[in-house]
Amino acid sequence: MSETVSTHQDTDTVRAAAQQAFRNHLDYLSSGRIPEWVDLFTDDGALEFPYAPQGYPTQVAGKEELLGYMKNFPEHFRVEFTDLHFHETTDPSLVIAEFKSKGIALATNRPYNQTYISVVETRDGEISRYVDFWNPQVAFEALGGSADDMVSAFGND
Repeated sequence: MSETVSTHQDTDTVRAAAQQAFRNHLDYLSSGRIPEWVDLFTDDGALEFPYAPQGYPTQVAGKEELLGYMKNFPEHFRVEFTDLHFHETTDPSLVIAEFKSKGIALATNRPYNQTYISVVETRDGEISRYVDFWNPQVAFEALGGSADDMVSAFGND
C-alpha cells in the first residue's frame, strides 16, 4: 500500500513540475523574458512546428538556437495567454495543453489572436520537446500579410 501511495505522489510531483514548466513558458514568453524562457528547456531541447510555412523552420534545437529564434519575439508581439486547459495524460511528464493568445503585432498594430494546441515532453521539470500546433496564417495577417514578414519576426534579423 505504501508503495502505491509513493508512486502516486511521485506521479503527481512529476505532473506538477511538467505543468509548471508549461505555465512558466507562457509567463516568460508573454513578458518578453526570453533568456529565462530558454532556460526552461533541456540543453538539447527542441521546438517543433509541424505546420510551418515555407521559409520557416520546422525545428529549432538546443539553447543557442532557441535563443536565436525567439530573441526578437518581444520586439514584434505583445501577447497575453488565456484559457489554458491541460488534458490529462497517462505519462505525467507529458503536457497536452490548449490555450489562446490575445495581442497585437507591434509593427502593424493588427490583432494577433491565436489558438494553440501544444504537446510538450519534459524531463526533470525541463522541456525536452515542444510541438507547437498553431495557425501561421494568423501571424501572416498580423505582421502584414507575407511569409517574409513572419519569418523576419523570428530569428537573427
